[in-house]
Formats: sequence, C-alpha cells, structure tokens
Amino acid sequence: MSAGGTASGARRIPAALFLLCCTAAGMAPHWLPPAERLYPAVALTLLLGSYALRSVFLPLGRTAPVLSEDAQAGGDLPQWPPVDLVVAARDEEAVIGRLVERLARVRYPDGLLRFWVVDDGSEDRTPELLAQLQQRHPQLQVVRRSRQAGGGKSGALNTVLPQLQGRWLMVLDADAELQPDVLERLVPYAEQGGWGAVQLRKAVVNAEANLLTRAQAMEMALDAVIQQGRLSSGGVVELRGNGQLLRRDVVLACDGFNEATVTDDLDLSFRLLVRGEAVGILWNPPVQEEAVKALPALWRQRQRWAEGGLQRFFDYWPGLTGPGLSAGQKLDLSCFFLLQYVLPVMAVADLLGAAISRTAPAIWPLSIVAFGLSGGAILAGCRRPSEGPSLPAMHPLNLALGIVYLGHWFVVIPYTTVRMALLPKRLVWAKTLHVGDGDGLEAEPEEVDLTTQTS
Repeated sequence: MSAGGTASGARRIPAALFLLCCTAAGMAPHWLPPAERLYPAVALTLLLGSYALRSVFLPLGRTAPVLSEDAQAGGDLPQWPPVDLVVAARDEEAVIGRLVERLARVRYPDGLLRFWVVDDGSEDRTPELLAQLQQRHPQLQVVRRSRQAGGGKSGALNTVLPQLQGRWLMVLDADAELQPDVLERLVPYAEQGGWGAVQLRKAVVNAEANLLTRAQAMEMALDAVIQQGRLSSGGVVELRGNGQLLRRDVVLACDGFNEATVTDDLDLSFRLLVRGEAVGILWNPPVQEEAVKALPALWRQRQRWAEGGLQRFFDYWPGLTGPGLSAGQKLDLSCFFLLQYVLPVMAVADLLGAAISRTAPAIWPLSIVAFGLSGGAILAGCRRPSEGPSLPAMHPLNLALGIVYLGHWFVVIPYTTVRMALLPKRLVWAKTLHVGDGDGLEAEPEEVDLTTQTS
C-alpha cells in the first residue's frame, strides 16, 4: 500500500515553482517606491495577525472549552471496542524491553487489547529480546520483515495492518511512554466525539538534559496549543506520528500508509482531511517521548519533517482547494502554509533583495507576527495544567530560549525547499535514534533509502 502523492520524479517541478514564487515575493518590495515598500508585508501581517488572534489567542481566553474537552477524556462505554497498539521497531535494543513492559501496564478490558511490534529487519539484539518478551506477555504479537522490504515506517505499518482486528489502532514510537489509564480516557473520547483519529499531546521526558531538549519541550507544548486553537476555530488538526489513535476502517479506506513519503503522519492527516474525516487532539493525557540531544540529529529530523510537510501540500493541492473542505478549513490551511513554509523562504529572499538593492528589509512586520504567535503559544502551553513530565518554567530566559530556538525553521525550510527544487529526488527516511536511559553520545542515525520502492 503506497497510496497518495505524485510520482517522485515529478516533485521537483512544484518545489521549483514554489521557490521561485516565494523568492519573487520576498525580493519584489525592494524595487517599489520607498513609501510603498512595506505595503505587502503590512497586508500579510494584518491577515496572519488576525488568524493568530482568532485561532490561538482568543481560544486561550476560553478556558472552559479546553477544560471540558479534557474532562471528556474518560468515562465508560456500553461496549468497549478492541484496540491494537502498534510499534515499528528497527534496531531498538536500547528501549524495546522498556517499551513492552510499559505497554503491558496499560489498562483496558480483558481480551480487547493486543500490542504489536513490527521488527523491521533489526540487526541488533531486538529480535532476541522480543522473543524473550513474548514468553512473559502473550498479548505481544511480533511481525518480522526483511531489512530490504522498503517503505520505511509506512512499509512496516502496512505489513501489520491486514492482521489487525481492532476497531482502533494506536501508532507509537519505540521510545513512547503512556499512562496506564490512557486508553480508558482516550477511547471514550474518540468514540463519543465521532473522530476518525485523535492525536495525543507529545511531552518530552528528557527536557532537562540540555538547552536543546528544553527548547523542544516548549515546542511540543506550543504545537499542541496551536492545534487545539485551530480545531476550536474550525481549522485543521494534524497527526504527529507518536501517540496517534486511528480508526482502522478509516485507515483501510485511505489504502493504508503512504510509502512514498518520509512523514507518514502528515501525509495521512491530509488524506483524512480530503475524505472528510475529523481529527481531534487531547492535551491530557500525553504520550511521552525522547527529544534529540544534539544539533546534527535535530537538523536531520527537521529536514525530514520540512520535506514531508511541504510535499503533502504539493501532492494533495487539488483536494485541499476543492469543494470538500469548508471555508474555515481552507483559510486555516492557507494561513498555516504562509506562516510555516512561505514566510521562511520569503525572509531569506528579503535579505537577499535588501543586500542587492542596498535597502532595509521589507517583511519584518511578518516576522513579528510569527515570533509573537510562537512566544504567546509557548507561554500559554507551559503554564497550562499538564500531566506527564513537567513543562519548562516560564521565566524570561526560558521564553527567550524557546523563541530563539524556533528561528531554526527559517534555515531548515529554505534549505529543504532549495534541495527539493534543484537536486534529484531521493526519498530517504532517517531513523531517529532512541537511547533510552543511556548517557552516551548519540550515534549516527541510519538513513533508509526508499527510492527504489517509490519511483
């Protein structure tokens, strides 16, 4: 199963057009009369500032809906549906034992919960450890596939998908940690809300390891706040891979997970959207995971996120602009696209235009909106009552760290866009290393070439 998306060889064209348009938009104001130079930026600032106010800051003042939403995450059902917990694991000997023990502690009615580990061609002690764990946990199902099978995480999930029988499947990473009552609260919320999928807030377990992990903890809180705001204002919620609860019939209707992408979660989000399936998000309880500890690992991870995130707009553009989406969803996606992808490329083009024309930068008002939105969401998220690991304390130094850290997207997005537009397509899924409780340095993560399976 590798549904969705255009052929890999055709992806350079939309990326090149996107790069040219953003570059032209960023440089053009420098050749306008001085009195009119800021007009385009001011117009976009008003649009995006209104969007931020409507989608993020106004919902923050409406505390009752947020609290009632979290309160709904619990209760009883007349009939509990079966659930499958699914993990794709490759070379995870450092964390696989801890993961299975954690899954075994999750509470759910007897006979209705199974958990699956797809051993994706591991060459370390992962297969041996899984065999030992199966003896202690009969509900653990292990599926093995060849290391050369292809498709990355999507391929591994598609391998096990035909064997699942639960109404819901929950996709987890190998470093995931769940509260024992997570399904007792999450499944009623999903069933009663009529969702096709629900994403848990991601919480960082090693936030105090260094400044980089602390910044990522703030980023995860920011992301959940913005997603809840987008949902409450009629916008779109996106899946985040780890901690996503999916209705199995919906996934099957989407032809499974797309093996022609490096971000299966973001791709599936848009396929659910164009099919009219609603996606919800919960602040509590969270799914806990490790943040990467070193800049090289962060750089590789964010390149993959940027490429997959931008590519889905190219692949599903006809459906996103068609009659299937509401006006509110289209506005939300347009503003999100401008802030997340267009603005960073325009900012670099603006600096280039300023250097060539020897004039002042012209889109600085937009940057104020972007960083103001980020700072406000970080502040709100880290002050919100939260289960799981403690969020970083909100004082000026931490807030400044979080805002400055988010500036890395102004490097990652333009770099990835140029690479997508100019270099031959090579679909690579870079595995994030999970080190568990170890204190050693992070090793070089493996890159899995998917080109031969997706061309």
